[in-house]
Amino acid sequence: MEEIVKDERKLTLYYHSGTSIGKQTYAYATTSDKKLLAIDIAKTKVTGTQWAQIADHLGIRICDLINMKHPDFIAEYGTDQVDLGWEDCLKILDKNPITLAHPILMFGATWILIKTPSKIASYLGADTVAIKKIEEDSGE
Repeated sequence: MEEIVKDERKLTLYYHSGTSIGKQTYAYATTSDKKLLAIDIAKTKVTGTQWAQIADHLGIRICDLINMKHPDFIAEYGTDQVDLGWEDCLKILDKNPITLAHPILMFGATWILIKTPSKIASYLGADTVAIKKIEEDSGE
């Protein structure tokens, strides 16, 4: 994978299939009538350049992409405040992609951190019947 290409005609979702928020966000994204490129970072490596590009477009630091309360992060670094540089954060995302804090949705020039899976519907124009079914299945 090289630099991320923006495409106004499709949605790109970066998520981890091993997390509940990742699974639910993916389920919502599949209800869209828009073409979807789903990148499961559990199976597909994202390069350091791409993580930097994602963080830049979101207006955050690379380290803000990491869930520092995730058990895998805590097992490695503990619960105390950890001072990490951007290179450290890239290594964490590369070696422990499950620590990604939130799925990321991209369409065209719009990049969004998905903190609540059901909120994705407002960006997708998804079918409300399908949304209701997902909410019932997930207990939301």
